Amino acid sequence: MRVPKRPMSVVAGWVRRQPPKVKAFLCVVAGMAALAFLRFVVHDHDNLFVAAEAVHAIGISVLIYKLTKEKTCAGLSLKSQELTALFLAVRLYCSFVMEYDIHTLLDSATLVTTLWVIYMIRFKLKSSYMVDKDNFASYYVVLPCVVLALAVHPSTSHNIVNRMSWAFCVYLEAVSVLPQLRLMQNTKIVEPFTAHYVFALGIARFLSCAHWVLQVLDTRGRLLTALGYGLWPSMVLLSEIVQTFILADFCYYYVKSIFGGQLVLRLPAGVV
Repeated sequence: MRVPKRPMSVVAGWVRRQPPKVKAFLCVVAGMAALAFLRFVVHDHDNLFVAAEAVHAIGISVLIYKLTKEKTCAGLSLKSQELTALFLAVRLYCSFVMEYDIHTLLDSATLVTTLWVIYMIRFKLKSSYMVDKDNFASYYVVLPCVVLALAVHPSTSHNIVNRMSWAFCVYLEAVSVLPQLRLMQNTKIVEPFTAHYVFALGIARFLSCAHWVLQVLDTRGRLLTALGYGLWPSMVLLSEIVQTFILADFCYYYVKSIFGGQLVLRLPAGVV
């Protein structure tokens, strides 16, 4: 007797057969539907930013568990962690000299954890590091971010170097996960804890993006004016959207894998 397919498998199979443009359109529609849902369900949209920080913390906790309990860093990109440490360090400096607040403390804790992860990969668990698979050239993202920060940055009254530094960390954060995605594409198979960590990053980025988009809608665009003039306000919003879409494809395959009962995520060619 023929076993009927699960609805999720049928939908996933249909989406997989669609051309790239249709997939991109479906992704946009799904994102808009999720934003509409959050707008009506979450009354205080500042809570979305708190939720994003919480999900990110969960992802880091998964990473810590993997490194301490499983004694392996296989599947983790050292370059992504180094880019993360770079933009966190720059943002922490900007927070101290521009607007010291609770996020300064959160960034401090995240930076310390990220530096610990880098130490574990470089020294304690070096033998399991996939150096040949972690082949994304960091300067491909660092240099464009520097050039973009020089050209488009906040128009506040702060020192020009501080304003450019702030813009740099905003741009670099948006693309810091690219080496991790390249490594996973090179290996094609992603073990559970690494998949959980990257999925948590994707959810955190989406919640952060939703926070900004809904705040702009709630203030009828006044928030963008408060951020300054010129291209900078639009670039802030665009950076949030880019962060979300970079991880969207991976999150789709992650959810598909979970619903399919697979513990190990297998990525098809062309995901990254």
